[in-house]
Amino acid sequence: MSDEEKYDALLMNIASQHTGGIHELLDTLFSFFARKTDLYTSPNVGEKPEELILQAFRKWEKIAVEKHKKDKAERDEADRIRREKLRRKREEEEQAAKNDSSRIIEVTDEEAEKITRENVQAKAQKLAPDNETPAEKQNEPVNITESSGDSEENKDDKKEDEDENEEDKGKAKPNAGNGWTGPNYSWTQTLEEIDLRVPINLNVRIKSKDVIVKFERKHLFVGLRGHPPIIDGETFADLKKEESMWTLDDGKAIHIVIEKVNKMEWWSRIVKTDPEINTRKVQPENSKLSDLDGETRGMVEKMMYDQHRREAGLPTSDEQKKQDMLKKFMDAHPEMDFNSIEQSSFVFII
Repeated sequence: MSDEEKYDALLMNIASQHTGGIHELLDTLFSFFARKTDLYTSPNVGEKPEELILQAFRKWEKIAVEKHKKDKAERDEADRIRREKLRRKREEEEQAAKNDSSRIIEVTDEEAEKITRENVQAKAQKLAPDNETPAEKQNEPVNITESSGDSEENKDDKKEDEDENEEDKGKAKPNAGNGWTGPNYSWTQTLEEIDLRVPINLNVRIKSKDVIVKFERKHLFVGLRGHPPIIDGETFADLKKEESMWTLDDGKAIHIVIEKVNKMEWWSRIVKTDPEINTRKVQPENSKLSDLDGETRGMVEKMMYDQHRREAGLPTSDEQKKQDMLKKFMDAHPEMDFNSIEQSSFVFII
């Protein structure tokens, strides 16, 4: 602690008791000089009291102004860097969206068959004449719907709910960006970062100086000066506070980008007071694979492949590999009776 700071606690305590502001504080200070010192009357002081006071005032005024300019320049530079990173990010997203529109997507045999069948049915309905006779319609397949009137989408949702583990029941379904949409803010995520948007529901247009965003290794604070915090809590996982950033969009929303430390993990919530999403329902293909490094992209593509296989009722790549090894072992040992042995009792080191 420097010599200038050693009385800060005492002076702050005194200042906090002066509810009238700086005028009341100065009045108390000069009252003390008049009552308890000879500042105003001492013949031993070579300079007038006003000059002594102005010297101290000008000394610290210069220091305060220089510090203010330096702090403002640092804030402006940090804001410029944030805006530049967000601009580049938007450009990359726009370019990726253009590339995605012409990208060829690999599908499984079952998905290809389903798409072909739907296209044939749609084409047949389009070409069917309006005055088709009942005799012709008798040869058409009849679609029988259940009396409950449930749509296919509702059936899929019910099937997903039935397939949920006990620990996942009650968790929210991820939004289209693999995140969560709440009453005060919404967020999306990739494996590398969180994109958080906080709308400002005020009748006045705010400025950057009104916004308070603090990043800590495992804590996030978001708020406006003079208002209760919007977010203030321990984050789901560690974040890189040096690489995380925020900016104000047209005075109407706070845009925050959180850089993850662990880039192989889906977040189930921003802070631990938020509702959890079911990360088992995250769709990796909704994230930008082009942003990932080669090793991470390979792992995500494997996750996508295994997920499609599970949805089709087929074994995953690891399960298929084990089944192939078991088949080879059985073929190599026809003398063994495998009917009395459960396949799960075999352990293969891959």
